[in-house]
Amino acid sequence: MEKQFSPLACLMLCLMLIGLTAYAQDDDLVSLRIMTYNIQHGAGMDDVVNLDKQATIIENAMPDVVGLQEVDSCVKRSGYLNEAAVLARKLGMYATFGPAIPLSAGKYGVAVLSKEQPLSVRNIPLPGVEKRTMLVCEFQDYVFASTHLDLNEDNRLASADIIIGEAARWEKPFFICGDWNDTPTSALLTKMKKKFQFLNYLNTIRSNYTFPADNPTSIIDYIATYGHIVKSIKSRSVLNEPDASDHRPVVVEITMTSYTTGITQPSESNEPARDEEIYDISGKRVTSSKAANTLLPRGLYILKNERRLIAVN
Repeated sequence: MEKQFSPLACLMLCLMLIGLTAYAQDDDLVSLRIMTYNIQHGAGMDDVVNLDKQATIIENAMPDVVGLQEVDSCVKRSGYLNEAAVLARKLGMYATFGPAIPLSAGKYGVAVLSKEQPLSVRNIPLPGVEKRTMLVCEFQDYVFASTHLDLNEDNRLASADIIIGEAARWEKPFFICGDWNDTPTSALLTKMKKKFQFLNYLNTIRSNYTFPADNPTSIIDYIATYGHIVKSIKSRSVLNEPDASDHRPVVVEITMTSYTTGITQPSESNEPARDEEIYDISGKRVTSSKAANTLLPRGLYILKNERRLIAVN
C-alpha cells in the first residue's frame, strides 16, 4: 500500500530523483552519424563506374544514414544496375530510391541508405530545368531527406520554400542533406539559415570544400537540421576522397534527444505489464518487476519509469 511520509524523507528522495533524472537524460540522448555523397552515377573522376570503391568509402565512414545524389537505377551507362540496392547489399543497409527523371529506359535521382528500415517514405518533386526531387524517409527518432537542387537559382529558392514546408510538418527532428549547387554566402543559404542549423563547416577553407573532388574550390554539399534540436556536434569532416566521384563526401556525428523518450503506447488488455526500474532509499536498484509481481520488503522506493515515489508497508 502507499502512504504519506515525512518532509525529511521527501527531501532525501527528491534529491535522489534529481540524480536519477540526470541519468535518464543521459540515457535519452541518441547519437547519429550522417553522410551525404554525390556519387556521380557510381563513376569516378576517370568516368569509370566503380561502386565497390564508393561502398568502401561509405563503409569506412561508418554512417547510420546516408543521402546519395546522382543515383542511377537500371540505366545503360552504369550497366543497368540498381545502384542504391547494390550499395545497400554491400554495406548491409536498407536502400530507398527516389527517382527524379526517366533516363535511357531506367531512372535517375537520389537515394537514402540506412541501418534502420524507414517507417514511411515520401518522394516530393522540386522545380528544375532538369526535374528534381526530395526523398524523405521517416525513422523511429528522426526524419531524413536527400535532395539535389537545380542549377538555376530561382528554382533553388523555390525549392527552399518546399523544403521548409516539409520540415515544418514533422514533429520529429528533420535532417536534410545533399548537393545544393550553391555556396555558403548565396541567397539560398541565407534563406535556409533562418530555419535550419547547418552541421558541416561553412567557413571557406580548403579542408571544407566539397567540389570538384580532385581539386576542390567550393562548398556545395550540405547536412542541416530544421531548428536547433542537436545537443552537440561530436565530429564533422569532408573526407579526402579525390577520385571516387566528382564530389567529396561529408560526414557529421551529432547527439540529440531521443524522440521516443517519454512516449508510451496504449496497452492492450492482454499485453503483459512492462518491467519497472525500482530503486531503494540508498539509490541501489532493486531486482523487481511489476510483471513478476515480486513482493518488495518494507521501505521507501522510487519508480524510475513512472518518476514517482512509493512507501511499502
